[in-house]
Amino acid sequence: MKKIINDAEQIVTEMLDGFVLAYPNEVKRLPDTTVVTRKDSPIDNKVGIVSGGGSGHEPAHAGYIGKGMLDAAVAGEVFTSPTPDQVLEAIKAVDGGAGVFLVIKNYTGDVMNFDMAAEMAEAEGIQVEKIVVNDDVAVGDSSSTEGRRGIAGTVFVHKIAGAKAEAGGSLEEVKAAAEKVVANVRSFGVALSPSIMPASGRPSFELENGEMEIGIGIHGEPGIERKKLGSADEIASELTNRVIEDAGLKDSDEAAVMVNGLGATSEMELYIVNRKVQAILQEKGIKTHKTFVGEYMTSMEMAGCSVTLLKLDSELKELLDEPSEAPSFRA
Repeated sequence: MKKIINDAEQIVTEMLDGFVLAYPNEVKRLPDTTVVTRKDSPIDNKVGIVSGGGSGHEPAHAGYIGKGMLDAAVAGEVFTSPTPDQVLEAIKAVDGGAGVFLVIKNYTGDVMNFDMAAEMAEAEGIQVEKIVVNDDVAVGDSSSTEGRRGIAGTVFVHKIAGAKAEAGGSLEEVKAAAEKVVANVRSFGVALSPSIMPASGRPSFELENGEMEIGIGIHGEPGIERKKLGSADEIASELTNRVIEDAGLKDSDEAAVMVNGLGATSEMELYIVNRKVQAILQEKGIKTHKTFVGEYMTSMEMAGCSVTLLKLDSELKELLDEPSEAPSFRA
């Protein structure tokens, strides 16, 4: 195993230190926590948006802190949910009196710990609402979830909810916008190689040379099929057609597209995948409003990619187009 780290036990702390030092005018870290917030938090009379989860998915989640997106992100250890007390600190730090909205990926630990934090915050008089993102079409119940997993589509929830809050939306209005995204966003991924866990130096799963796993989770959870590695067009076709079918997208619908790298896939490869994704959408009469290609929700150095489609209406399109000043999502 080769990693540019100092101490595997300090990897999250040192990462957060480096992130804050890179963007000192935009973000700050709460002392003695794994919480990073906007520099100007809390903002009076604005709904605070909080997300987070295990580390190893960078730029998620701290990279999405900024005007127009998140107010705070909470980092757990690698592939491990942050603790309820850390999430509570984030909620308290961004509460400007209009309530706080939590964006949670559907993993058992995340759901449990964010729910506990919400209950503790409400006991302190803070109004909290939440959404659980479950965009992964690969599997239903899994080893780490009840229901579908939350993966790259979570980034669109961050963007839409953040834009609604930035525009002065109430807590109920922010929740309604986020619920609309969750109802209309679908993702599907493929892995070509595993991630390597920093503490153990061991891969999160095993894949033979020339194999790929269709429907892999972002922590290395099993997918739906392991088979011979296909071409970029074959992979893109399998991912995109499955997402289109599950989302119910049809002729004349409009969608936002995300071709997401899992950590060790070059932009060259992602753009080749996007080429086929766009061809399939055009062939089916589905209009592309905006396309995002790059690393948005990774899995350490896992090789592979995911395709996300968000079916748009006029409200979602308008919110997606609103500006974002988050370091990893400039729009």
